[in-house]
Amino acid sequence: MIINILAGGPESLLPDLSEYLEKDAIWVGVDRGVYHLLKRNITPKIAFGDFDSVSVEELMFIEERVTELKKYKPEKDETDMELALNWALDQDPSMIRLFGATGGRLDHLFANVHLLVNPLKTKKSAKICLIDKYNLIFIKGPGRYTIEKINTKKYISFVPLTLNVQDLTLEGFKFPLENRHISIGSTLCISNELNSDYGTFSFSEGILIVIRSHD
Repeated sequence: MIINILAGGPESLLPDLSEYLEKDAIWVGVDRGVYHLLKRNITPKIAFGDFDSVSVEELMFIEERVTELKKYKPEKDETDMELALNWALDQDPSMIRLFGATGGRLDHLFANVHLLVNPLKTKKSAKICLIDKYNLIFIKGPGRYTIEKINTKKYISFVPLTLNVQDLTLEGFKFPLENRHISIGSTLCISNELNSDYGTFSFSEGILIVIRSHD
């Protein structure tokens, strides 16, 4: 099972959502993202939000079409996206994709990127990624991973999320590394590229943000 979550980020940064309409995909709306989904004739199974970013008319449009609507007061401990993500993780999916989570306010962007670490914290097996028109972002803990070439997102960056990332090794990349220690704040691993169809990256300690981008 795949769960796609659409938040209320700028529509100009959304990818073509028709590429993610798999048969086993469940759609979840977050705040204004619910309205964005309905405009594209995608009815979410469930929706979360305080809905302070939609008009009265838009909220009525949403309420008429979404059966399971979780409405919250704006004053709460979790963001709307975190509430939706926690629900999604409890469904034990194989993958969770976050859309509409970039652009606009930087505090929302940083919060949404940090939410990608939740499966590691809760020891859930779901793969989770954040996708917009230009980027695909995911987070990895220690291990060895194969990464496949994507022609539409040729740049690959590795950004430490923790204070230190130990023994980072990049194989099959234009700029390879072997057992390097990378500290938070380092830009050493920005805008790398694969030499062929596949490459590998590995490290023994820390957490990495992996960003795949195009101009």
